[in-house]
Amino acid sequence: MVKRKHINRVKIVLAEKAKTNKWLAEQLGKSLTTVSRWCTNETQPSIETVVEIAEILDVDARELIVSTKQNKQ
Repeated sequence: MVKRKHINRVKIVLAEKAKTNKWLAEQLGKSLTTVSRWCTNETQPSIETVVEIAEILDVDARELIVSTKQNKQ
């Protein structure tokens, strides 16, 4: 079984904003299947779409991407 790498945080931010996949799909004019695949990290939205999602959810686009830096303590 291939482990899926978590690249985006779309599902998490939607939950924090109390919004659904269906709502986001309607806002973007995308299919529910497409948004669901982003939420499970099966596929990734384009950077342009990440920016659009950030605007719709009123968050910084960086909040929608998993950090590539590890905190060093």
